Amino acid sequence: MTDGYPTSLGASTPDQIRLLGQDLAEDLMGEVSFGELAFWLVAMRRPAPGELRAFEAVLVALADHGFTPTALAARLTYLGAPDSLQGAIAAGLLGGGSRFLGVTEDTGRFLADTLAGIDGDSLPGTDKEWDALALEAVRRRRAGGGHVPGLGHHVHKDGDPRTPKLYAIADEGGVTGPHLRLFAAVGRVSEQAIGRRLPLNAAGACGAVLADLGLPVDLLRGFALLARTAGLLGQIAEERRMPVANDIFLSVDRNTRYVEPDPDQQK
Repeated sequence: MTDGYPTSLGASTPDQIRLLGQDLAEDLMGEVSFGELAFWLVAMRRPAPGELRAFEAVLVALADHGFTPTALAARLTYLGAPDSLQGAIAAGLLGGGSRFLGVTEDTGRFLADTLAGIDGDSLPGTDKEWDALALEAVRRRRAGGGHVPGLGHHVHKDGDPRTPKLYAIADEGGVTGPHLRLFAAVGRVSEQAIGRRLPLNAAGACGAVLADLGLPVDLLRGFALLARTAGLLGQIAEERRMPVANDIFLSVDRNTRYVEPDPDQQK
């Protein structure tokens, strides 16, 4: 027999719902934003105003980027199964990985691994010292055959407009920490380490912000998915108003070019 299943998140009685030590109806509904609640549910503490502003800026930055593969997956799934809204959203979320959305967590992890074992008193104190740490980390990653997450963007070749805004919001809120400082240094040394200067993309900056907010690195992709859920719902709403999924399907279908299998590939 079990003594029960402990939780500090939520539980219900006939006349009350308790969540995070609060009365859900009386203390939370209409009193806290959804972003504040999302932060609180994971961190088990209420964010300070500066933290909340930075956190919600991350959610806004990651919500939607137009016709990305995640959006197309959602729209095409909705085309095939308009009775399954949840399936369409899930299809889009399942496309979150190392190229889309997952960069947020990958960058946070890369930065956290680089900073592991360095206590606060031993952190770099100047840009030159941060650059040296970043250069060593980037070269080590490249030597191991891995790419450096958070560098480069397929559209914003000269700089992702969201990245400086995220840095400004973090600075204004007093939440700029070692992860953001290290990420900035990664951008400064990219040309020296890789041979070409690459912009810091917002997905990586979001990972640095979330890590500096003290959120678990292993859960950072979840926040990207949380943000993208809103974007995918918007994509499906627009698909209902201005459908494009069928045109995309027919374009591929009508331009399919059949080629005979290569016998060498079948061995």
